[in-house]
Amino acid sequence: MRIPIIAANWKMHKTVPEARAYLERLVKLAGRDPGVEVAVFPSFTALPAAAEILRGTSIALGAQDAHPEPAGAYTGAVSVAQVADLSVRYVLCGHSERRKLFGEDDLLVGRKVRAALDHGLAPILCVGETLDERRAGRAWEVVERQLDRGLSSVGDDPDGLVIAYEPVWAIGTGVAAQPADAQEMANRIRSWLRDRFGASGGEVRIQYGGSVNPNNARAFLSLPDVAGALVGGASLDPDAFWAIVHAVRT
Repeated sequence: MRIPIIAANWKMHKTVPEARAYLERLVKLAGRDPGVEVAVFPSFTALPAAAEILRGTSIALGAQDAHPEPAGAYTGAVSVAQVADLSVRYVLCGHSERRKLFGEDDLLVGRKVRAALDHGLAPILCVGETLDERRAGRAWEVVERQLDRGLSSVGDDPDGLVIAYEPVWAIGTGVAAQPADAQEMANRIRSWLRDRFGASGGEVRIQYGGSVNPNNARAFLSLPDVAGALVGGASLDPDAFWAIVHAVRT
């Protein structure tokens, strides 16, 4: 049985004091066992404080990005090896904003996936099409390419891997894809994973990400091939984020 994973991607928000206040509230809301896997992805500056607060809780810590090289002359970058020192469990790889705003291509994303696995971390590979690509009938072509190149260096065991399907046209717009759209793509991703990894591909969790909020979360989280959500704007308030977690628990 796939345990849903609900992840809060704060993006470039929250100072360290703000992060502390948020996480202290979330820990109280979650109690000892939230019933699903909950993960929080703060900015790099807040990772040490977050690791301290979340230690001993059921809430996992994630990094929003990480450089695939373990060390080197990469000013401003943070390596997978460095975030692994901070009790991080997950690393986002290839978020659409990294692809669009920072020019990351599929090959670089694949290197990040490999580096995360090499350091004992679980990569969340983000895939998804733009509005133009969807209108041109190329949505699956784009997603399949991202899967193929992003996972090209992964062996036969996908243990720990998570896929986040995020239709780019539904991120930050307040307009979510319809549940039927999300299920159709998640089902195609599931078939691809089974072809690639065999039976174990059926156990890989697929998140939906794209303007998920407390009002629409239940519709997406009840889909047969969706096992979680990657939440952006609605995750910035701990109570709103917990309402999304609650949607999958009830």
